[in-house]
Amino acid sequence: MAETMEVEVEAAATAEREATNSVICQLADPEGNPLGAALYLPENASPKELNQVVNKLLSNEEKLPYAFYISDEELVVQLGSYLEKNKVSVEKVLTIVYQPQAVFRIRPVTRCSATIAGHTEAVLSVAFSPDGRQLASGSGDTTVRLWDLNTQTPLFTCQGHRNWVLSVAWSPDGKHLVSGSKAGELICWDLQTGKPLGNLLTGHKKWITGISWEPVHLSAPCRRFVSASKDGDARIWDVITRKCLICLTGHTLAITCVKWGGDGVIYTGSQDCTIKVWETTQGKLIRELKGHGHWVNSLALSTEYVLRSGAFDHTNKHFASPEEMKKVALERYNKMRGNAPERLVSGSDDFTMFLWEPAVSKHPKTRMTGHQQLVNHVYFSPDGQWIASASFDKSVKLWNGTTGKFVAAFRGHVGPVYQISWSADSRLLLSGSKDSTLKVWDIRTKKLKQDLPGHADEVFAVDWSPDGEKVASGGKDRVLKLWMG
Repeated sequence: MAETMEVEVEAAATAEREATNSVICQLADPEGNPLGAALYLPENASPKELNQVVNKLLSNEEKLPYAFYISDEELVVQLGSYLEKNKVSVEKVLTIVYQPQAVFRIRPVTRCSATIAGHTEAVLSVAFSPDGRQLASGSGDTTVRLWDLNTQTPLFTCQGHRNWVLSVAWSPDGKHLVSGSKAGELICWDLQTGKPLGNLLTGHKKWITGISWEPVHLSAPCRRFVSASKDGDARIWDVITRKCLICLTGHTLAITCVKWGGDGVIYTGSQDCTIKVWETTQGKLIRELKGHGHWVNSLALSTEYVLRSGAFDHTNKHFASPEEMKKVALERYNKMRGNAPERLVSGSDDFTMFLWEPAVSKHPKTRMTGHQQLVNHVYFSPDGQWIASASFDKSVKLWNGTTGKFVAAFRGHVGPVYQISWSADSRLLLSGSKDSTLKVWDIRTKKLKQDLPGHADEVFAVDWSPDGEKVASGGKDRVLKLWMG
């Protein structure tokens, strides 16, 4: 009896679908939470119609742009054409994931607008300020240089380090710049004069492997930052008193990377194969993330773009006070994070990556495999939708930022890929390689958008400005290049 009933119901559903040529669909957000009940959508529905449906269901006052995905593939045609091409069964409910898109679009970089000589050794790090208006570079010649982006000329040559400058980091309120060297020393720079503010910050016994600032939505004006070192310790410093506040000890080998998360905890990745999570009032170890079989090389947070840019976005806003800046930064952070926990991705010498939700569990959400060589750099897109990974296997790979599922491989480099950076609208990805080129990849088409030759040797460092306007690159040929759209 039940079977006959089922057949009749199915027949009725089929008849209804054939009469209207519609598909039963469930709209869901990237975390998988359904938006309303399942609904019948006509086969001729395109992303444009789906946009109207989502905006209506979410009761958006301003219409926002969305992209739509069916099992990780973007829907760019009518529903019917997609189902036919991909031979998708319409008997089951079809889940369509909607993803908010940046309202603005970044122009792809296509040309080198300036080649700036000045460093006398390799350029090892480049970083734009949070508002995208200033640029700092660190070099093997022991100097940090600050560049005037309007005139594309050097502003200051900052001298004070006694060894290679391995990392430079701007505070997210744009008021401070700190650099770390191979000698284990840190310097805070006066942005008005290019001179060191007070003495060297000493304490680390080996070279600095990373610097990360406390997010501005947690504390404004910015004062605290954390440095990681090959000596196995991480240290929290106060930029105003220039004192070490807390030393985070517990790793048994070198710390390779450090991130100060939006929830106020610090993550450290190490050659001891673990990632440790620390609270920042007393420096207590909260949890350990284990799973990698070899050194952890790189960490990235799903909220990294808003943590880095704080209150600044592509509209060149000015802020009257640190309180206003803190408020705007918190709004941006909460909007970016939504209801989901902050996610962390780790890349390792064991050729794999792990996706974690450290606030929820000490076990990885998923293990990401596919690279044939060590994973050198990992980076979430600004909207948190994608993870990109750069490897010594000469490829860049793209993964789903929520599930960690593999999406695409970008091939074209003929040498190891050292560093990657995203455009502010999450539509383009930049990579720099040992092969002396930079490449820009189009996320929608999964193809090479632009090949940028011009460096005479290995490209060690790349950064795309948070306002999306410019790209900077530096490498073994000692020049800094600026690229524009």
